[in-house]
Amino acid sequence: MSITPLMPVYPRTAFRPVRGEHCHLIGEDGRRYLDFAAGIAVNALGHSHAGLIGAIQHQAATLMHVSNLYGSPLGEVLAQRLVDLTFADTVFFTNSGAEAVECAIKTARAYHQHVGNNHKFELITFNQAFHGRTLATISASSQEKMHKGFEPLLPGFKYVEFNDLDAVKAAIGPNTAGFLIEPIQGEGGIRAASDDFMKGLRALADEHDLILALDEVQCGYGRSGTFFAYEQYGITPDVVASAKGIGGGFPLGACLATEKAARGMAAGSHGSTYGGNPLAMAAGVAVLDAFAAEDVLANVRDKSAKIVGRLEQFIGNYPELFEEVRGRGLLLGVKLKVEPRGFVAHLRDNHGVLTVSGGDNTLRIVPPLVIDDSHIDEFMDKLSAGAASFPLEPAGQ
Repeated sequence: MSITPLMPVYPRTAFRPVRGEHCHLIGEDGRRYLDFAAGIAVNALGHSHAGLIGAIQHQAATLMHVSNLYGSPLGEVLAQRLVDLTFADTVFFTNSGAEAVECAIKTARAYHQHVGNNHKFELITFNQAFHGRTLATISASSQEKMHKGFEPLLPGFKYVEFNDLDAVKAAIGPNTAGFLIEPIQGEGGIRAASDDFMKGLRALADEHDLILALDEVQCGYGRSGTFFAYEQYGITPDVVASAKGIGGGFPLGACLATEKAARGMAAGSHGSTYGGNPLAMAAGVAVLDAFAAEDVLANVRDKSAKIVGRLEQFIGNYPELFEEVRGRGLLLGVKLKVEPRGFVAHLRDNHGVLTVSGGDNTLRIVPPLVIDDSHIDEFMDKLSAGAASFPLEPAGQ
């Protein structure tokens, strides 16, 4: 047998973390790494956060899972807190970001079909987006690398260029149900939608009675500097998919919606065996408690300004390697002039700092939201050493 016990779908590195301490990971060999990847923007509170651990331990000893056939006291608490903090009137809990986006897609379709507009099923999505790995969410993405091997894709998605409102207007047709967009593309290269573009989508949705669904799986939950990124655009969405930071590392996602947008999501229309289980709900409540007690959003804004300022000053020292700094909050990227995976590996293996590669030759910098100035100093020192020692190909090679 040549296949590995773990299905070989991940190109795993030699680094094998076995323990986490706040903003650092410790490998199987005992080596310590600064974690500015945070499980790809998941570990919002870092590793081994006492409040989160305590909540999970207590709930695990009390009640971990029951069917959604029964009432959910903890689920009601977390849902109410999210409703109070956001635009939403109602919440469906999932186990992951892809599931949250699936729920958003179903909500958008059900909105129209609830009143008999069965022809309105198509969502306009945007080039270089990443919405997940299920058949529906890869179908919602224009990235061919995610399609290979899984065709035929599901119908019902039309791709247009990101930040091109004229292209959106031209794409609206009789089958259009709404828009699905990341306000800040993560995997696609830390590309932020413009204010005019997001406001334009909201206006078009209002004009044509369409659903504006936001995928804030990566950019939401404090990552961009506000609780959700839509707040920075001065718009109100109809649906938002959330995950990653919402559980601080525990598998949890959520689909938030207005009462109007959720009009088709009646009893029996959707479900999840594990979604909203008591253990996940306890983790979600603990994350919100920590956000409030530790003023996490203020910390994100403060540390973002410091990192961005230092990065913008730093990259000018290496014009052959770096092009520009991107992003908001602690969802940051540096566009490289080389393919980023080699530089990510160089930083990890030779300088003990973890980052993530992204589309458009981007180095993603997505640390825990609770970093302090010492972590920024350590990161900049390691980045500087990494840039100085990175072997660039000679010109013309």
